[in-house]
Amino acid sequence: MKVVVLSDTHAPRRWKGVPAAVAAHLRGADAILHAGDVCTAGVLDELSSFAPVHAVLGNNDGPDVAAWGAPERLELSLDGLPVAMVHDSGAKVGRTARMRRWFPSARLVVFGHSHIPLDATGDGVRIFNPGSPTDRRCQPHGTIGLLTIADGALLDARIVPVT
Repeated sequence: MKVVVLSDTHAPRRWKGVPAAVAAHLRGADAILHAGDVCTAGVLDELSSFAPVHAVLGNNDGPDVAAWGAPERLELSLDGLPVAMVHDSGAKVGRTARMRRWFPSARLVVFGHSHIPLDATGDGVRIFNPGSPTDRRCQPHGTIGLLTIADGALLDARIVPVT
């Protein structure tokens, strides 16, 4: 299963439509995860034209994103892998332990908010922040995440530059 992970697209200020470099990865995706700060539900509709979308609310998301169906926290199974999503995972110190407490059955927790790409493991959980494809802040590139999942296992997780 090919999963594309996005966060912090910040439409329409930063996201005017799917950037070509992002669209190239979305084609052929089996699922798309958006870890919040979509800012307008139209982005989720646009992403849905590529693959099923699972999204959580970010601190900049309005009522239209909630009405689209994005909760504050989400737990789901992707090809048998228990995955959780939240926008803001809290302070860097103690993050993996906190994610384990918040989502005790998850093996992977996807989050956003910081715009800083991160792939780390600790306290029995892997945490993954794809960064932002459109608002890189102090990062060298805008980024997205790519996951390969099969039979309940995360086979590959990569953070990919798109700018």
